[in-house]
Amino acid sequence: MATKEKVRCSWCTKDQLYIDYHDNEWGTPQHDDKHLFEMLNLEGAQAGLSWYTVLVKRENYRKAFDNWDAKKIAKYDEQKVEALMQNAGIIRNRLKINATITNAKAFLAVQKEFGSFDKYIWSFVNHKPIENKFSDMRQVPAKTAISDAMSKDLLKRGFKFVGSTICYAYMQAVGMVNDHFGDCWKAKA
Repeated sequence: MATKEKVRCSWCTKDQLYIDYHDNEWGTPQHDDKHLFEMLNLEGAQAGLSWYTVLVKRENYRKAFDNWDAKKIAKYDEQKVEALMQNAGIIRNRLKINATITNAKAFLAVQKEFGSFDKYIWSFVNHKPIENKFSDMRQVPAKTAISDAMSKDLLKRGFKFVGSTICYAYMQAVGMVNDHFGDCWKAKA
């Protein structure tokens, strides 16, 4: 008897890296501050590139950025930036590297103000995932009124590379919005 393969969202290619990301992470509500910080910066690093490019480099990012320890990242100096610019394992874009340092400082300020980044960021969806019921990519928005509000507030707090489109992708990545297509096994899980 043949085993039936799981039906996945159409963007999820046969590549195992994408499959693992789709099956184990994307659209699943995340509440760990370190993970939320990592994903915010990775989504920003992805700007203008494919998500696959970032996924391939994800472990290198963890090593290069002290396992996303915001307290350490906030203290990076120009010498550290120059070392990161020489690291072929990450996306060597000075603006994006500097944005990560800036974001670490803003992230720590949000944690101090709200008690956790999780409390702050999930407040944009009233602490409950938005469940969409899309059937194909054409229905998925690039941004929404909520991602617009999130972007505006993050920018006001000093974050960088957090435009509305990046914020919507972030919301999908950390499960604030569930955009798994109706026939996907994750939509039914």
